[in-house]
Formats: sequence, structure tokens, C-alpha cells
Amino acid sequence: MSRIGKAPVEIPQGVTVEISGLSMNVTGSKGELTVPIGRGVSVKQDDGEVVVERESESPEHRAMHGLTRSLIQNAVTGVTDGFSKTLQIAGVGYRAALAGSDINLQVGYSHPVTVTPREGIDFEVPNATTIIVRGIDKQRVGQTAAEIRKVRPPEPYKGKGIRYSDEQVRRKVGKAG
Repeated sequence: MSRIGKAPVEIPQGVTVEISGLSMNVTGSKGELTVPIGRGVSVKQDDGEVVVERESESPEHRAMHGLTRSLIQNAVTGVTDGFSKTLQIAGVGYRAALAGSDINLQVGYSHPVTVTPREGIDFEVPNATTIIVRGIDKQRVGQTAAEIRKVRPPEPYKGKGIRYSDEQVRRKVGKAG
């Protein structure tokens, strides 16, 4: 039995869950998300919690069991608290600035790079070297943060570039002079 899949998902106050066919709508104070329900998995709601059960022990159904439960948990967390990723910019002259809802990045190219947020994503720039990506959908927040990091990934010699706040960049020794 899947350790993740067998745990029920607690539904906090103010969150409504509607199960319809192969999808599930989760609505909370921050917004609404739709979660697909995998094949071979059934979802039931009772007493303020959602329980995910699988139909058989086939490998496909076992994989979908834990995945579906995790997607439901992420949707409930997203509509109540939301998700965020913090990016740090390192390098002389490297900086970020908000321009409306977009971000202008100056990271060593001859031109500024503009990043437009996806639907449901907000950017925050508390200082010139920090970017915070916020949203209710965990996958969109992570994908948007990865696209920003991809503009100038951290390089191993001087550590310049855009990195996640909890990322450790392994530094290399330069040329022996």
C-alpha cells in the first residue's frame, strides 16, 4: 500500500471540494484549482477529508494512487496558503526590476530580458537581487521559477547567475596560474 496514497487529505475550513467524473474542483480563499483524477483511482469525500483508493494492485494503478493524492494535497494547500519560490541573483551589475507585472532582468547580456508571468502567477522584487514567484498552482510556480533561472543559470567558477535561494552552487577552481 502506498504510504502517501493511503493518508487522507484534510480539508480545512473555507475550502470546498467538488468531485465530478475524472476531475475535482478545489475552491478556497485564494482561488480555484481543478485536479485530474488518474485512471484506476477513486476519490471519496467524507467528514472533512478526501480519501483516495485504487482499484487494483497493478503497477499503473499503484503509481496513480500516490500521485493523485499528492495533487489533491497540493491543490488544497495552494488555495489556502499558496506557494512561492525565491530566486537570488549574483553578479556585478546583475539586477531585476518590476515593470508592471513583468520582470526586467539585466544579467550580463547586451539587452534586458523581460519575463512575463503565466496566468495566476505574481512576481515580487523586494530588492534588486531577489525575485519571489507566487501563485496557487505549485506546478506553475515551479515552472515559472525554472524559466527565470534558465535565463542565466549559475556558473561554477564565479557563481554568477540566477539561482534558487536554497541552491548550493559547487564552485570549481580556475586555471592554475
